[in-house]
Amino acid sequence: MKKLMLIRHAKSDWSHAGLSDYDRPLNARGKRNAPEMALRLKARKLVPEHLLSSGAERAKSTARIFAEHLAVDDIEFDERIYRASEYDLLNVVNDLPDTYSFVAIFGHNPTITELTNHLTGGDIVNMPTCGLALIDIPLDSWAEVSAGTGNLAVYDYPKNDPDI
Repeated sequence: MKKLMLIRHAKSDWSHAGLSDYDRPLNARGKRNAPEMALRLKARKLVPEHLLSSGAERAKSTARIFAEHLAVDDIEFDERIYRASEYDLLNVVNDLPDTYSFVAIFGHNPTITELTNHLTGGDIVNMPTCGLALIDIPLDSWAEVSAGTGNLAVYDYPKNDPDI
């Protein structure tokens, strides 16, 4: 059994006119939402073994906040995730070492939403910033992950009431 968590980066700051899209940092809301979402995972005892993030600043910052709050030391940045299509991101998943059972990937929309739906047959319209989808995949190898092989186990986002 593999567990894949797809996480959209937290809310970014658009106020720095001279910065490229790649270099945009988190805004105040993003800096509040990321620890909140990490702590929700910790409360549910959902702690990935490995964190993999886009190299874009807002995704890296989100991943680092999750790593800190979940006490995960295994964090990696992969340039393939930034501007990836759902199929590019699926290739990243397929390349994961099978030594990992539970991996979280921090990326961007529309790709995070599209890959979640592709793997689960779901109908999420738009993954909110700092939203996450935990997908249970009843396979032994990441290389076998493909369309419809996963089941959506958790879908959560900052404005969701976690007590429902």
